[in-house]
Amino acid sequence: MQNTPTYKSSSSSIVQFKKMAEHRAAAYLVTVALALGVLANIPAAVQSIGVCYGVNGNGLPSASEVVQMYQSNGITGMRIYFPDADALQALSGTNIELIIDVANEDLASLASDRSAAVAWVQTNVQAHQGLNIKYIAAGNEVGDQGGDTGNILPAMQNLDAALAAAGLGGIKVSTSVSQGVTAGYPPSQGTFSASYMGPIAQYLASTGAPLLANVYPYFSYVGNQAQIDISYALFTSPGTVVTDGDKEYQNLFDALVDTFYSALENAGAGSVGVVVSESGWPSAGGTAATTDNAQTYNQNLIKHVGQGTPKRSSAIEAYVFAMFNEDRKGPADTEKHFGLFNPDKSPAYPISF
Repeated sequence: MQNTPTYKSSSSSIVQFKKMAEHRAAAYLVTVALALGVLANIPAAVQSIGVCYGVNGNGLPSASEVVQMYQSNGITGMRIYFPDADALQALSGTNIELIIDVANEDLASLASDRSAAVAWVQTNVQAHQGLNIKYIAAGNEVGDQGGDTGNILPAMQNLDAALAAAGLGGIKVSTSVSQGVTAGYPPSQGTFSASYMGPIAQYLASTGAPLLANVYPYFSYVGNQAQIDISYALFTSPGTVVTDGDKEYQNLFDALVDTFYSALENAGAGSVGVVVSESGWPSAGGTAATTDNAQTYNQNLIKHVGQGTPKRSSAIEAYVFAMFNEDRKGPADTEKHFGLFNPDKSPAYPISF
């Protein structure tokens, strides 16, 4: 099985390299500003933590074994990057919350032909019983990969119509975007730098679906080490790093998420929530990519999300990237080392959910 192309699992090493460069550049532009600030605890809520399940590696466990690993480790949510029939079958009856991606290359047909959206829902949703599908992501970082962003909104609309016609309107349709679609400092001044995002945000407000956002303090730190202290990226800062009016930021993750919230507000879509559809830290292969840093970041992320952000105190729904180290990724070596587990199912480092 091959993962559908994302910035972490492209079918072409050239596309991967371009994607990685664009992603790091976007992260740098957003977070240079977030780091330039003046160098009451919120009661914890029940957090929702999932893990992204990619399959772009050799020797990975079967889908049924993977689902058993989710259950035994107390992982309550999964994101898959294409409608993997084996995974969907293994998930039946487990109540694991699920994000299913529509491959970027399928968006054009879904956007132009409502019957194609109906067929997609029939094949990938209705044909599989006993699933707890929470979101369908109409593409992953389409603009960053050079895809036609004009297809995103009509594909979302046609998928929503197909789900409603099938009596499945409770499944929310969104799209997954990188932090590069936002700009602005401080977080309260966040806006969408990508023009296609305004109509998408307003549509999400009309349907009650959240925006799916891939949030990576790691890439931000690596792209701007002169101005971002690693403790700010790892949730280990001893105190406030950035002050934004009455909001105080002790970690870069919160600043990035709140920039998304502000961008939504400035787009007239302040009611839209943010689901962190990817976040993680590599354990090898590059700058600051160590097992200690990866364990620190991911464990602190799991502990932190129940507290919300300075802008939104409600618990954050987040998905750690990724379940496994996947050796067919690249070209950057770090891309092979985002996993919580190795292909033999042994932990890459200790982690607790």
